[in-house]
Amino acid sequence: MISEGQAARLRAEVRRLEPYLAPFITRQAGAATARYILEHRIPRPIQMYLKVLPAGVSAKLLSQAIQKHAWTFAGSGQFHVIDRFSFEIMDNPLIAGEHSAHALCHWHRAVFAHLYSELVGPNMACEEVSCAAQGGRSCFFQMQQLPQPAQNMTQIKAAPAKPL
Repeated sequence: MISEGQAARLRAEVRRLEPYLAPFITRQAGAATARYILEHRIPRPIQMYLKVLPAGVSAKLLSQAIQKHAWTFAGSGQFHVIDRFSFEIMDNPLIAGEHSAHALCHWHRAVFAHLYSELVGPNMACEEVSCAAQGGRSCFFQMQQLPQPAQNMTQIKAAPAKPL
């Protein structure tokens, strides 16, 4: 692990040097962080337990665990669970002093999306609804389950033909 200051400087430098690739790079880093957490920080029996519970119960337990270990996600910022599918980080140190027209917290989004997809339900996505770098009071994240992709061509239904 590195200090939050080092992490913030690294992210800022990636955004400066590779502005178009920075979201992709930081999402990849977030997914890798989530894989590390799953491999080394959440015991396998707990993971199996979360996977068989109803999604709402798993999400509540996972959000409580994230809150308990918030320093790993938010550093010196204040992490708050709004509900089992929503979080906010006040005074996010990873974007302190940043100003952007777009949300910058791709790393957080990827960590949360990957953990929720593995432990709560497939195809979970995380949207950063507001970002402090955009002038918001906090970085606000909302989880949502995306529709399942069709597994094969027989699952794709054609739209009814419209009369000419």
